This record gives sequence, C-alpha cells and structure tokens, in this order.
Amino acid sequence: MSLSEVVGRFRDQELGAQDAIGNSGFEDVVERYYHPLYQFALSLTHTESDAADMTQQAFYLWATKGHQLRDDSKVKTWLFTTLHREFLRVCRQDRRFPHYELEDTCIELPSVEPLTAENLDVTRVLQALVQLPAVYQAPVRLFYLGEHSYKEIADILGVPVGTVQSRIARGKSRLQRMLATPTPPVAESDRRRR
Repeated sequence: MSLSEVVGRFRDQELGAQDAIGNSGFEDVVERYYHPLYQFALSLTHTESDAADMTQQAFYLWATKGHQLRDDSKVKTWLFTTLHREFLRVCRQDRRFPHYELEDTCIELPSVEPLTAENLDVTRVLQALVQLPAVYQAPVRLFYLGEHSYKEIADILGVPVGTVQSRIARGKSRLQRMLATPTPPVAESDRRRR
C-alpha cells in the first residue's frame, strides 16, 4: 500500500490524531514515519505484504487512539511500540490458529471413499466392531466410544501405552477394511420385517 493510500484511508480519523500532535496533522505523521515504520515491520515479518499490513494497522491505531498521547515528542516511540505489539499479537494468533494450504494437508486427511461415507451408519459400524478380534475391540471401543485417553486405556487393560496405540491403529485399519466392502442389498421382504 502506498503512502498516499494510507493517508487517504485514515483522513476521516485525522482530527483525533491531530489534537495529539498539534499543528503537524495526521498526514505529516504518516509522511514522517511511514518508511522507517515499514522498514521495521519488514525486518520483523520478512514479507512485504505482512509489513505493509502491520504498518497500516499501526497508523490505523494512531488514527483512532493517537489523540490520547499527551507528549508530541513521543509519537515515533508510540508508533514503533504499537507496531511491535501488533507483531507479537499476530505471532501469538498464528501459533494458536496456524494457517495451512489445503494442498499441503491433503496427505494428512483420512481417505474415505465417497460411497463409504454416504452409506456408513452407526449400526453397521457397531456390527463391524463386534467382528473385530477382542484384542483390538476393547481398545477401539474405549478410545472411540468411551472417549478414554491412551494412558487411561493402558491402565484399564494393564498394557503399555505403545501397545494401546498399536492395537487402536490396527483395529481401526481392520474396521476401515470391513466397512469398505459393500454390504449386500437388503431384500424388500427383509426390510418389512425390520
């Protein structure tokens, strides 16, 4: 974003900022500090678009809250501090809510055939679960139906946590194979009996 675009965007809020800095006005503050502030933001973010966004946000905050500053000599410090705080806020937010491109995460998504997902119902899953060997059935039931942690399941079954993880993974794999095979269609006479 260019300097004139930043100034134009915040012209409506200039009055509040102008009170704090006397005669110099909002445009003067932007003209004076835009480039050093942008360079500082670029050194923090390492990308031009993020640096421009942070610089714009700092001037937006100046336009809305700058009138609260009582000492005109601290405008530069206020802007740089505000930009740095905004950078830290964005970093915290990115850690809490990371952004991933869909193409990068497709490998991690479980592969379920569309027909399997559409035809899957609770009764069928529970029937398949009963057919699992007991060694896999208990951990899978406790994990998915009982919502127990690996540690809790290990304590309940008296086996190591690694064994629990292995049994759940193998049981889940067997369940997926069972559910992937199509079920034979139910005859009309059988439907009426249900």
